[in-house]
Amino acid sequence: MKDIHEIMQHLPHRYPFLLVDRVLEVTENRVVGLKNVTINEPFFQGHFPGEPIMPGVLVLESMGQVAGMMIASRPEAQAGQLIILTGLEDVKFRRPVRPGDQLVTEAEMLRLRGRMGKVRAVARVEGELVAEGTFGFLVTETLRGGEKK
Repeated sequence: MKDIHEIMQHLPHRYPFLLVDRVLEVTENRVVGLKNVTINEPFFQGHFPGEPIMPGVLVLESMGQVAGMMIASRPEAQAGQLIILTGLEDVKFRRPVRPGDQLVTEAEMLRLRGRMGKVRAVARVEGELVAEGTFGFLVTETLRGGEKK
């Protein structure tokens, strides 16, 4: 299990864009993480007044960040690498995510060749599927702050 402090060591995201609160389990090829969705999220002010729903792109972002934790936790990962989204395939949204929900994401490595790969991810609330998709990614050789290795 990884808490928020460990997550912040691996992901460059910060408030209000860090969308992973805890990693429940992580191996070389599989990860399970969660995001506690609260009414205090800044996006709920405008999405939608009177009917707050987490934007689908942010559900996908949360899923991608959980998958990023798996990639960043692999033995060959190096400090300072960034994981960049390169594509999405077969994305489907099944139900809305609302304040009070706990978004649980499970991701599995499909392929990793060199610096390019694909991950299959699903997100659930109380065991019910809310979103799914395949994420393409690139692991950069750039350190945070823009300097090259």
